[in-house]
Amino acid sequence: MIPRHPFQLLLNRRFGTPGTVILPDGGYRRAREAITAWPGYAPTPLLPLPEVARGARLGAVHWKDEGARFGLGSFKALGGAYAVMRLLQAELARRDQARAATPEELAAGAHAEATRAITVTCATDGNHGRSVAWGAERFGCRCVIFVHEGVSQARRDAIARYGAEIRVVPGTYDDAVRAAQRAAEAEGWLVVSDTSYPGYTEVPRDVMQGYRLMAEEAAEALEKPPTHVFVQGGVGGVAAAVSVQMRACYGAAAPRLVVVEPEKAACLLASAEAGQPTAVTGALDTLMAGLACGEPSLLAWQELERAAFAFMAVPDDAAVACMRLLARRAPPVVAGESAVAGLAGLLLAAQEPFARAALGLDAESRVLLFGTEGATDPDSYARLVPPG
Repeated sequence: MIPRHPFQLLLNRRFGTPGTVILPDGGYRRAREAITAWPGYAPTPLLPLPEVARGARLGAVHWKDEGARFGLGSFKALGGAYAVMRLLQAELARRDQARAATPEELAAGAHAEATRAITVTCATDGNHGRSVAWGAERFGCRCVIFVHEGVSQARRDAIARYGAEIRVVPGTYDDAVRAAQRAAEAEGWLVVSDTSYPGYTEVPRDVMQGYRLMAEEAAEALEKPPTHVFVQGGVGGVAAAVSVQMRACYGAAAPRLVVVEPEKAACLLASAEAGQPTAVTGALDTLMAGLACGEPSLLAWQELERAAFAFMAVPDDAAVACMRLLARRAPPVVAGESAVAGLAGLLLAAQEPFARAALGLDAESRVLLFGTEGATDPDSYARLVPPG
């Protein structure tokens, strides 16, 4: 299917140990009710990939295609915008300007004078910032987005299209996170981060609750429960949200969760190896821009340290091969660099006997993949996936 590449695989020695509930079901029900009521909401497609299943000698492979989600190009539309809404509701109540503002009132501008005086901010590699900016525009507040210098101009422009101010900082995504936090403290802004750390968990929890909707849609569309889920890493937010929702849907029969990261930014694998949250340093210069994160999210780690079956780190070349594989099938699937990490992990593991056996992959396996973004940087996609 794709050429062989070296990769890292770590079985999680803490898999199955008891842990805390990080995403209560009541919070998810509120998120689902709000998001499914937004104009333009529709479940994204779940696509069978029979040729991938045959090539990898598996029973079935399905791809949850998030490229058209709310027109924003990625699953992040479910999280950042919802967290903006929740934060505005809480802030208006704190200021005694609206005790119980509804989503409909915020979207209709019923509290526009008050919300215009509120600024939300975050750091992003692209997709989360676009969702936060879209939410700020939708619900009527000001937005300032911090990006590191490696974020492409196309991704910056896509965020600015929703009226956000863009500020560029030197360094990596994690440097941008710290810059956003410093600015928020100095200016009285509200941080809408998709990563959590000690003392800052409630907003990222709302972000992750929004992500769970993607996983529930997938479960509802499958005829048979999956045996495995391969999902992208990054700070771990989406992987943890998928993990929680798979358990909510399937209970003790929940699929084995394999978390896949770029080899140059594998902070979750490093954390599993160390047995505690661990940052990786360096330039984090992976093509998988949305996964170029050096520090795990605290909330996400609390879920994944016990619920992930295994962690993998894959090279950029494998991701590019998967993008091209999907683009050349019939009908083609357009998947951005960060969308294909899970597919890359699956195909590399499936062709290596030890990894295949260790993960329990066989001809009966039913694998669920999350295509978390489309071509969110069209210029980069065109370079990596030339036509023809």
